[in-house]
Amino acid sequence: MTDLPFADGFAGSLTPGARPAVLVVDMMRAYFEPESPFCLPDDGCVRAASEVLVAARAEGVPVLHTLVRYGPDAVDGGVFVRKVPALRLLIGESELGQPMPAVAPLPREPVVVKQYASAFFGTSLASTLQSLRIDTVVILGVSTSGCIRATAVDALQHGFVPLVVREAVGDREPAVHDASLYDLQAKYAEVISLTDTTAYLSGLGDLA
Repeated sequence: MTDLPFADGFAGSLTPGARPAVLVVDMMRAYFEPESPFCLPDDGCVRAASEVLVAARAEGVPVLHTLVRYGPDAVDGGVFVRKVPALRLLIGESELGQPMPAVAPLPREPVVVKQYASAFFGTSLASTLQSLRIDTVVILGVSTSGCIRATAVDALQHGFVPLVVREAVGDREPAVHDASLYDLQAKYAEVISLTDTTAYLSGLGDLA
């Protein structure tokens, strides 16, 4: 991340709560298969996300996942699919729409199917988190400038503290990735390290 200072009045701090959930955003094959137009430069964020999941599951912290999937002719994708035609690759039960094995959902972990950038837009995610009395959302996944940013902003707007795990999110362009993390820290979230994330989750105990 950049070391540029924040402007006066920005980058206040948010304190993580005692009832977090981990949200794995769109860690699908589409972002890691070389032939895919969405492919990232490497899969380092998957390995980091896997470490977060190990820590969360060990302590009984809820884990939720999102996948992108469209119906016939991607009508449910509206103008978003017109803007990003590559999203048509995610119509139906496509191979590219399958989760990466290292971070795949366990049988009891909810999977939210979405059509737009934010995991909250047009989905049941907010009500699910509220029913679990969640106060903090630990965000992993892709891409930093798109679905991660949109999800973090909406998490804040729904009253949850968003924690974006620096090593566990990724983007196609390093400069865009860094700029997005900078802006998230300035205005919408806490951008925290993998080490701090696992320490936080490991100290919570079972939330059941």
